[in-house]
Amino acid sequence: MSKILFASDFHLGQKGLTSSQERERALIRWMNEVATQADEIFFIGDVFDFWYEYKTVIPKGFSRFIGTMGNLVDQGKKINLFTGNHDMWIFDYFTNEFGIPLYRQPIIIERQGKKILIGHGDGLGPGDYMYKFIKKIFNNGLCIKLFHWIHPSIGMYIANAWSTSSRMGHKDIYNFYGEDKEILLRYCEDQLIENKDIDFMIFGHRHLPINYLLSNNHTRYINTGDWLAFQSYATMVNGEMNVQFFERNHFKVITNDPSTWNFNLGQMGNQIPYL
Repeated sequence: MSKILFASDFHLGQKGLTSSQERERALIRWMNEVATQADEIFFIGDVFDFWYEYKTVIPKGFSRFIGTMGNLVDQGKKINLFTGNHDMWIFDYFTNEFGIPLYRQPIIIERQGKKILIGHGDGLGPGDYMYKFIKKIFNNGLCIKLFHWIHPSIGMYIANAWSTSSRMGHKDIYNFYGEDKEILLRYCEDQLIENKDIDFMIFGHRHLPINYLLSNNHTRYINTGDWLAFQSYATMVNGEMNVQFFERNHFKVITNDPSTWNFNLGQMGNQIPYL
């Protein structure tokens, strides 16, 4: 039985409903208990709340997670890594150290007889022009080189302050707004025009666990949610896709049923991690 896992938005280094260290330990339990049973794993962005690789130095921390990822590779598990908007400055460390392929843009793959569009999800769909402009600047080689020459203590401080301000600008991230206002959902619908044969469109970035049937009544938009709140992930077995939770089964997956859209927000109470 072939099994593939998809997970994103761990934001290691940032506090959520638990501390970053507690979340990392939960993630490692998931990797040891669940990921070891998979044939292939996709980490689809924002694994770290911020990451920058110097030529011979990587950020402090996350050693348990990185070590466990290395152990999975040594066991023969195939791991794929996507950059997100918080860790776009991952370069070649994981590829050189573990042989893990790195992706910066959405890709189309075929697995278990299904065609899948997969990516982090940032900068896709209509609107959000300011972010798209900023992303171009951050991906510019000159910008990367200039940051390289800033002392790490100063550079990391600036980056963490930027990350915090970014979160404060998205306090409504755990609201689901329906087909007309969900940008990634609209992006998926637009993709059906040229990619009618895609079975699943899998993204992170949105921080909500979603399994949504698109208008062609065939393709499903899957969002892996996050680990700041949900500890959610997607599983593909024999061509069937499910969104699940690890150690937090009181949460619900958002579907086409409007009654599922606000359930999770009420379950969080006053502990919404992005506030």
